[in-house]
Amino acid sequence: MNSPLWVLDTNVVLDLLHFADPVAQPLLEALEAGRLRCVASEATVVELERVLAYPEFGIDVAGQGGLLDAYRRLCGAPLCLDPNAALPRCSDPDDQKFLELAAASGAGALVTKDRALLKLRRRCARQFAVMTPADAVRALDRPAS
Repeated sequence: MNSPLWVLDTNVVLDLLHFADPVAQPLLEALEAGRLRCVASEATVVELERVLAYPEFGIDVAGQGGLLDAYRRLCGAPLCLDPNAALPRCSDPDDQKFLELAAASGAGALVTKDRALLKLRRRCARQFAVMTPADAVRALDRPAS
């Protein structure tokens, strides 16, 4: 049985790897156990690297490197993507990369807390689900059909 492939936006990755958010932790456990796979693109890795350096997170350079390494281990080699014009446009251009990654990788879902992405649920439904971390945990708990 193939494990589902999902895209995790930067805030969800932070919840998993830095903040240890209890709502999202079952996703990390599923990733580590191989019951779930995630994928990254060059653009999502660059964004995470930039966000980890924000002073408000207080993460030193070594900690930033460790978190990036953990993300890379979970996702494998980042994909190089071409923009997909057939996708809906996100109102926040910085979030378009997650839609593009989900579509290009054939992911079944994009897990996010971002309102601009969540507003696109119906418009993306034919290609992949857009869901919150809580929705994603519930989806993992459902038996495969």
